[in-house]
Order: sequence, then C-alpha cells, then structure tokens
Amino acid sequence: MSTTPARSATSSRTDLLRRIDRFPRWGLSTTSVLTIGLGMLFVQYDIFNINVSFVQTCLQIIDQCSPTTSDSFIGLPVFMSLLGYGIGAIVLGVLSDRFGRHRMLIASMVVTGLGSIYSALSADEINFALSRLITGIGIGADLAIINVYVSEVSPRRLRGRYTSVLFIMAAFGSALGIWLGLFLTTPVGPWPHGLPFAIASEDFTSGWRWVYGAGAVLALVSLFLRVALPESPRWLLGRGRTDEAATVLDAMEANATRRHGLPPAEPVRDEALEPQLSNWGAVAELLCSPLYLRRLLVLGLAWMLGYLTIYSFSGAFTSVLVRQGYSAAEAGMVSAVGLLGFIAAAFAARSVVDRLERRWWMMIGAAITIAGSLIVAAAGGPLTVFAGAMILFFGQNIWIPAQYALTAESFPTRFRTTAYALADSLGHVGGGLGVFLLVGALGELPLRATMLGLVAFLVVGSIVNLFAPATRGRSLEEIAK
Repeated sequence: MSTTPARSATSSRTDLLRRIDRFPRWGLSTTSVLTIGLGMLFVQYDIFNINVSFVQTCLQIIDQCSPTTSDSFIGLPVFMSLLGYGIGAIVLGVLSDRFGRHRMLIASMVVTGLGSIYSALSADEINFALSRLITGIGIGADLAIINVYVSEVSPRRLRGRYTSVLFIMAAFGSALGIWLGLFLTTPVGPWPHGLPFAIASEDFTSGWRWVYGAGAVLALVSLFLRVALPESPRWLLGRGRTDEAATVLDAMEANATRRHGLPPAEPVRDEALEPQLSNWGAVAELLCSPLYLRRLLVLGLAWMLGYLTIYSFSGAFTSVLVRQGYSAAEAGMVSAVGLLGFIAAAFAARSVVDRLERRWWMMIGAAITIAGSLIVAAAGGPLTVFAGAMILFFGQNIWIPAQYALTAESFPTRFRTTAYALADSLGHVGGGLGVFLLVGALGELPLRATMLGLVAFLVVGSIVNLFAPATRGRSLEEIAK
C-alpha cells in the first residue's frame, strides 16, 4: 500500500521526461531564444572587444605602453578575465544546481553589467584588470548556465542544433565587439588598411570606454528580458517539484506542437530517473565517481587546450600582428574581416552539428585552423591575409557549439551545471594562464611559428577530446547512466 504513491510519482516523472525529448521543435517562445541569445551575444562581445580596443586602452592608462608593445600588457587583463570566468562558473554554477537556473541567470547578468561599467570608468591598469575579473565572473557563470539550460529544455535529437542557434548570436556579438572597437578606437584610414569612417583622433582617445559602456547597456537589456524565462523543467523534476515542471512543460508542448504533433512515445528506463541528492551530496558524487571524474578531466583538459588557441586569437590576434609589423588599424581590419569566418561557422554548425558525434568536431576545427594560419603567415596581399583570417576563425569556432552541447550532456541534472562549470573553469583558467605566459613569448617568433605554435594547443586538445563520451541523439538520462 505504501509504495503506490511512490510508483505514481515515479511514473509521473517518467512521463514528463519523455515529453521533453518528444518535442518536434524548441518548446519555448521566440522571445526566449532572443533572451538567451543576447546573453551569448554579450559573452562574445566582451571577449572580442578587447582585441581591437586594447591598443588605445594601453596607451591611455599604462605609462610605458606603445603600439608595438601592447601585446606585452594584454596578457594580464585577458588572464584576469578568464580567471573570473573560472570563479563565476564554479560559484554561480554550484548555486544554479542548488537554487535553480533562472535565478542564477539573472544574478550572472547583474555581475556582468557592473563589471562592464567598472571597465568603462577604470583609470589605471590595476583597476582595469580588476574590472575584467568582475566582468569575467558574470560571463563565466553565464556561459555555464546558458548551455546547461539550453540542453535541458531541448529535444534530444536537436540539442546541438539549438546550441548552434545561440552560437549564431554569439558570432554577431564578436563582430559587434570588433567593429565597434574599430569605429571608436582606431584612426581613420583607407580601406583595407583602416576604417574610413572611424572616429578616434588626438581629440577623441576614450573610445575604448564607450566600447565597455555599450556592453553595460547590453547587459541591462538582457537582464530585463531574463525575468520572464521559465525555470528548467528538468531542474524542477530533480527537486521533486513535479507540478511546477508539468506547468512549464504544458506551455512548452503547446508551443512546440503548434505546427507538428508529438512523435510516437519511446520507452524510458526506470533507472534513467536520477536520485534526488542535496547539492553538496551531488558535488561529492561528481568528485568521487570514477566515471564522472574521468569525464570532467577529459573535457576540462580539452577545453583548456582549445581555449588557449581560441583566446590567443580572440583577445590578442591584433596585438600579435602589430608586433609583426602591421599597423594597429591594419591588424584590426584583419581581425574584423576574419570574424566573417566566425559568423559563417555559427551558421554552418547549426546545419551539421547533429550529423556527427560531438567529440570529432574539435579535430575538424583544428585542421581547418591550421590551414587558415598558414595562409595568414604566407603574408601575401590583403585579400590573401583576409581569406586566411576568415578560414582561421571558421576553424577555431566550428567545434564550439558541439563542445558546449557535449559538456552539458555528459553529466546528470543533479550536478550538471557544477560539472560544466568545473570543466569550463579548468579550460578558461588554464587557457588564460597560457595566453598570459605564451602570447608575448610566441610573438617574438616569425609569424608562421607564432601562428602554428598557438594552433598546436587546439590540435592536442582535439586528441584528448576523443576520450569524451558519445552523446549525439541520446537522452540526457541515458547518458547519465
């Protein structure tokens, strides 16, 4: 007699889990895509805005800085930003597993906005570096929670696709950061050696402050939109809040089936239902389980090596090119045009990411990035350099949506954000430390050696990544075992 209610509750949770994976399309509103996408847009905007604008920032707030030595100073703010990523992802990621995705999505954007305002008002190198740390705390948390949230509300066959849709917004954020930086912080110059309508001059040297001020505005808009997002139904189920999860799923199902009905139901194994643990009990399980600890180390190391390449080019490509003899405007234009490859990668990933196992995409991206690096290093005319930069940015970004999905899919709901945060934090902090220590040193080498030296980390990371689990097309509960 006493087991009947328990069986009823288990059946109810099983039915709800089955409904999520049966949706024929995204179950939330179009506005929700924009809301979450704005967060990804801001993340990449903040990563890339320092690329072009830092030369001006360095000249204004660091006494011993010159255009040709800015790469020697960029390591500290980039490292502080990525250190913040690690702190924010771990702290707010753990809180997200305890208090919910929705609350922490709001909290992370508050921190991000405050950090952007601090950057815009910084008067010296120390304050600028600290502002980058604070902004990084918010962004690191946002990256972890957004990707977990998207995985938890997406049908299993389309998780990679919807992660890639958000990555399209991220690509536009990168372009916005680069082009706004060119417009506000570089001198006027004829195309393709500069931007003919740029506004930086001897009388206007604070464009970099406006770059970060614009980021604060983006954070404010995103913050207001996030209030209307629903909580993750999978998180609600994990907390035993079945009625609330059912309410969210009713609305999602109505939206998802507006044009197409639900496909036939598939059986869900009873063991797929996860135990409900306290938050710290779940963290202890993560760190003590050989299976999940191995996944965490593999994914963390792969992210670290991949991020070392990504952030070297994202944050310091312009400075590296200036060291190689390009003017700041010319180098900025190479980065700006190269970003077209990033945007192309985001659109391409949406169509192909679910056709191949996630872990192979990093290897494919590394091969393409090598090709782009060799073309840039060949130092032909502007068109050749621009083409190489586009191929380089395409390659180093085509694997990221798949890796976002893979990391979120590899762990159970009860500690999914915590695990994602730890893997991502290991990646960001390690990658940031590498940029801090290696970009200046590699920048002293010939351009080809510098480029290939930076890409080598992505190549090694892609090999490590082959030890990650297969997740494509499988339910989150099945992957969790």
